[in-house]
Amino acid sequence: MSSEHTEAVATREAASLKLALQPINATLSLRDQAYAMLRQAIADADIYQTREEIRLDERVLSETLGVSRTPVREAMTLLEQEGFLRMVPRRGIYIVRKSKREIVEMIQMWAALESMAARLATTNATDAEIAKLRHMFDNFRDSTPAEHIAEYSDANIAFHQAIVELSKSQLILDTIKNIFVHVRAIRRMTISQSDRASRSIVDHLRIIEALEKRDTELAERLVRQHSLDLAAYVEKHCDFLD
Repeated sequence: MSSEHTEAVATREAASLKLALQPINATLSLRDQAYAMLRQAIADADIYQTREEIRLDERVLSETLGVSRTPVREAMTLLEQEGFLRMVPRRGIYIVRKSKREIVEMIQMWAALESMAARLATTNATDAEIAKLRHMFDNFRDSTPAEHIAEYSDANIAFHQAIVELSKSQLILDTIKNIFVHVRAIRRMTISQSDRASRSIVDHLRIIEALEKRDTELAERLVRQHSLDLAAYVEKHCDFLD
């Protein structure tokens, strides 16, 4: 079988996923901009929406970004090194999706890092910074999260990211950023299942109260358990990841 035929078959079998991209600014490093935009687009995409492999087209990406293939290729090499892409000779470039076991382990790691971030936030964050967490859920005071699940999903993800940022620990931020892409995708997918959204907002408000009271031990414990509950849910219900 020729390599052209193999690639054609792989292209037909691969899932189609349109990444949210736009032309980049040629006055800055093309590789770095392409890397940042591709990484963000992968983070924003629903990479677990299908069991099929998600193949990227280098030519389409370069045309969409408005640059030659060289910076796109260099950016994808960096993303491959970070574990976001997988390059298969004579077949193409694929977005890496984790197995259920890998996702569970990522969430467990997230639980450890975010809970430490919450602990640090009780001493490092200002009252005004913590107050902003409560305002993230103002839009859901008069309705249930399930009635606005897409908006609540975004607020949910922003909430967890904000806790990490409130730690003001650059090392935690740097360590957690690659895990975030996959944990974010799973949070987005599972938030609408089994009334998880309603239970989630209750957990969030308890976490905010602990932070407001500067209760270090309670804030750390609540944040850790919140993520471990997600890990247990994925372990029990998310067989589509295998």
